[in-house]
Amino acid sequence: MAADPELTHLRLERPAPGVARLVLDNPAQRNAMSEEMTDSWERAIDALAADRDVRVVVVTGEGSAFCSGGNTAWIASEPDAGVDHLRERMMPFYRAWLSIRRLEVPTIAAVNGPAIGAGLCLALACDLRYAAAGARMGVPFVRLGMHAGMGGTYLLPDVVGEAAARDLLLTGRVVDADEALRLGLVSRVIDAGAFADEVQAAATGIAGNAPIASRYTKVALNTGFTDLDACLQWEALAQPATLTTEDLQEGIRAAAEKRVPEFRGR
Repeated sequence: MAADPELTHLRLERPAPGVARLVLDNPAQRNAMSEEMTDSWERAIDALAADRDVRVVVVTGEGSAFCSGGNTAWIASEPDAGVDHLRERMMPFYRAWLSIRRLEVPTIAAVNGPAIGAGLCLALACDLRYAAAGARMGVPFVRLGMHAGMGGTYLLPDVVGEAAARDLLLTGRVVDADEALRLGLVSRVIDAGAFADEVQAAATGIAGNAPIASRYTKVALNTGFTDLDACLQWEALAQPATLTTEDLQEGIRAAAEKRVPEFRGR
């Protein structure tokens, strides 16, 4: 297991075997992405990427919010700066937060409260999104006088489709958890009182799956195949690769014996 880094405005927890939980911890600013949090996030993702014991990563927020997005004081701190300078400042910020997409294990955004702007983009960068009842989500960049950032114009259409993405991006409106579910923005809405326990149960279930098969499946889902044949070419390599593993034999034995399999990632 890789050593966990010391972090500011962010906690890295290990609530169960194979499960890592990243908690955005800046509640006084509704978990806005401070410079300290951004630096901590990069180091935490590096540590998780190097840790072969991790099988699933959960991202959530401390307190009543998931993430209110970028720190507006930082965003508006250089009104006289040129475009090139601001671009050089924004690109590392985008890349830092979207680095979660390079993890080969499944990732879950546990949207416990408002996920706004870049905060929603962070949730969109995860594989699964579960929302607590009452959570609100939106990309109101235009209402603040700015273009969307952090991959919003790519990630949102990819998740909800062009029509819904255009509506949310061009109006800047914020939706509640139930509408987010109808739009496909989240896959589950969970009662707030049971939210933490149900997310943990889902994460523990994913951590119990065969890790090699999970990684290969995530790679396939993130590849964005241009046609069915390209997909079949990948699957004709990836599925046989998993058929050579000890985990495959364990999975078949466990199914026949009606017990929970014990996958070892080999």
